[in-house]
Amino acid sequence: MDEHEKNLRSSQWFGRTGKDGFIYRAWMKNQGIPDYEFNNKPIIGICNTWSELTPCNGHFRELAQSVKRGILEAGGFPVEFPVMSMGETLVKPTAMLFRNLASMDVEESIRANPLDGVVLLCGCDKTTPSLVMGACSVDLPTIVVSGGPMLTGRYKGKSIGTSDVWRYHDDVREGKLEDRELRSIEAAMCRSDGHCAVMGTASSMACMVEALGLSLPENAAIPAADSRRKVLAQLSGLRIVEMVKENLRLSDILTRKAFENAIKVNAAIGGSTNFVIHLLAIAGRIGVPLTLEDFNQLSANIPLITNLQPAGEYFMEDLFYAGGLPAVQKELRDILHKDCITANGRTIRENFENAQKYDPDIIATVNAPFNKATGLAILSGNVCENGAVIKPSAASAHLMKHTGKAVVFENIEDYKLRIDSTALEVDENSVLVLKHVGPKGYPGMPEVGNMGLPKKLLAKGVKDMVRISDGRMSGTGFGTVVLHASPEAAMGGNFSVIQNGDLITLDVPNRTLMVNLTQEELDRRKKERKAQPPISDRGYVALYCNHVQQAHLGADMDFLVGKSGDKVSRDSH
Repeated sequence: MDEHEKNLRSSQWFGRTGKDGFIYRAWMKNQGIPDYEFNNKPIIGICNTWSELTPCNGHFRELAQSVKRGILEAGGFPVEFPVMSMGETLVKPTAMLFRNLASMDVEESIRANPLDGVVLLCGCDKTTPSLVMGACSVDLPTIVVSGGPMLTGRYKGKSIGTSDVWRYHDDVREGKLEDRELRSIEAAMCRSDGHCAVMGTASSMACMVEALGLSLPENAAIPAADSRRKVLAQLSGLRIVEMVKENLRLSDILTRKAFENAIKVNAAIGGSTNFVIHLLAIAGRIGVPLTLEDFNQLSANIPLITNLQPAGEYFMEDLFYAGGLPAVQKELRDILHKDCITANGRTIRENFENAQKYDPDIIATVNAPFNKATGLAILSGNVCENGAVIKPSAASAHLMKHTGKAVVFENIEDYKLRIDSTALEVDENSVLVLKHVGPKGYPGMPEVGNMGLPKKLLAKGVKDMVRISDGRMSGTGFGTVVLHASPEAAMGGNFSVIQNGDLITLDVPNRTLMVNLTQEELDRRKKERKAQPPISDRGYVALYCNHVQQAHLGADMDFLVGKSGDKVSRDSH
């Protein structure tokens, strides 16, 4: 037995003599495992978010088999285990409510079991950050395998994707589209395994883990239905065994420079605004200081260089054919930290230096970008004392500097009740404000920030308006939408007391969001404000509401910030 084998974490279970060793091995052997498999092989956990209630991850059973082949090939012993899975399209009230719960499941499952390394199988929006957050808290050798995007939808000769959902929704409201045809479009859009085909949150998360260095190169863009996705999974299984032998842990990869790289890449690809809240949470778990201002500074001068929906024209499948994320990183080579180590043991530079760009219509250059607007901006001002976010690359240029009267909806029910009313006092210059959809107020911070426009304005041909909320927006969404206003309305800050008719000024070039009120008036309103009663007094929802942090801190639980390592608190039966 060499020194490495003696130090395997799993040997604390399977290397024992006496009663404990007997129990650990005997019950595993009921699965038909021969005794020699317990002789100091690295035990690799495959953390699987497969679920038939998470359609984006519905192919993960098969993908896990490819991972297992790689682990076995490298001399490791694979053990697959399930954790909570959140299907973005089905879970109510919002999958974000359960991101932190899933991260706790992942953390405790990894720590409590005889694992030397972990492969994270994730795809749908919240499954990626929750798995990475939980794994960071334990800090074992870890590699990520994403499920991959769907094949691009096709309907009547046109390419379609998830971003078109918002357009179809408006068409239905205006009476331009019948339900029968919508049913046909549904089948044409979601026609293969995988997550959303656009640069939505799921694809942004896949790009995030590759930019951070947590996956093998090309992980982000290979379509789920492409056989090369299985090849990448097998190679990842092979690589995790090597990572265990090298003791290459998450904390070795997730340095401050790695986070800066991810922020720069996200700006260049026009990634989801959800990227901000998830990256902040991951940084908090691994112990890297990161603030909203870092996003502003690092994104400010980076234009949009990928022509992908919702900010552009093409789809994730097209990005793969055009060269994938390595080709994008190569275009950013002068602004990235190229010496960052990645999961394959090589640096970012080594991973992209041989990448080739095959389609300049999809991947442009920094000097001649697809859109000069950056993919992310952080706003400050008296509307949002702790900041808010906007995606300039997916917004309307004529609204980047805009002043209008607030049309306020106190909650999502109020919005649904009045948005299509002919009595609603609103015009195209108004600013729609939606309150109480933040972490505590909803609870869970749903993706309702890109409010549908009033029906009577749609009828006039209005396509965009300034919209502000303390909630989030789907990464597939678009428009001049300000999100994550912090502190949220439920916390009683300035945002909570904005009223109908207040003049609000959005100034994206100067990164400000202001309401034309004195601080004295804001303070007077806050004193008169009546607090909302708690959403729930039991179970996880009560725990969440009592401990969730605000959006500008990543909306993690206050007691989960930081990592506690891989040591088990008690060590015997």
